[in-house]
Amino acid sequence: MMKTAKFGWISLVLAIVLFLGSCTSTDSVSSEIASSPAESSSPSASKQETAALELSALAGKATVELRVNGSAIVIEVNGDDAPITAGNFVDLVQRGVYDGTVFHRVVREPEPFVVQGGDPLSKNPDIPTQQLGTGSFTDPSTGAARYIPLEIKPSGADEPVYSSTLADAGISDPPQLQHSRGAVAMARSQFPDSASAQFYIALADLPFLDGSYAVFGTVTSGMEVVDAIQQGDVIESAEVTEGLDNLTTAS
Repeated sequence: MMKTAKFGWISLVLAIVLFLGSCTSTDSVSSEIASSPAESSSPSASKQETAALELSALAGKATVELRVNGSAIVIEVNGDDAPITAGNFVDLVQRGVYDGTVFHRVVREPEPFVVQGGDPLSKNPDIPTQQLGTGSFTDPSTGAARYIPLEIKPSGADEPVYSSTLADAGISDPPQLQHSRGAVAMARSQFPDSASAQFYIALADLPFLDGSYAVFGTVTSGMEVVDAIQQGDVIESAEVTEGLDNLTTAS
């Protein structure tokens, strides 16, 4: 059962104007982690307000288990430092959004980079491979794609920064959650508030991404499974094994 919590910072989320655009990612170790949302224009104001009101949040931590190639990948999801991003992920896991999706982007050359997946379009075998990476989660309660704000908490800060990279916000402190090997973060396009369902797992320490993308968890077990993932491998199942009671509605 999802409970409701009131956060002092939630007014920041409710004020966000989501400006979305598409971009094309390239398999380069220095490229953006692009989710390439298909919509290239802003949602209507009413949909923006509805989407914001129905965002989930995670008050504390949760554990998620992915099964890939018959083996488990255990992720600790951190709602203490990334409540909206973590809540969105746990909510999507609980809804079964990730079951049957594929890892459509795997970059190991010239250096280990990321495995990226979670595109809802990848459940449909009739979708051309070149379109994978353009999908978002459609919220059945609104009929609209659900996007979340970029959320990055500077080290030592009380609250995250929303809708801006740390550099654009003029913050030189490193983020609390960094791109160490095994970090789990949200993919997005060039626009800060364009993350929806797609996520990636860092195959190595990637400090050049710190402060620009929202890390929300880390692989605590099964990193050898992540290391073996190939493009096209399927997430057979995703399950919240602990901490579901920490899932809230942000209001």
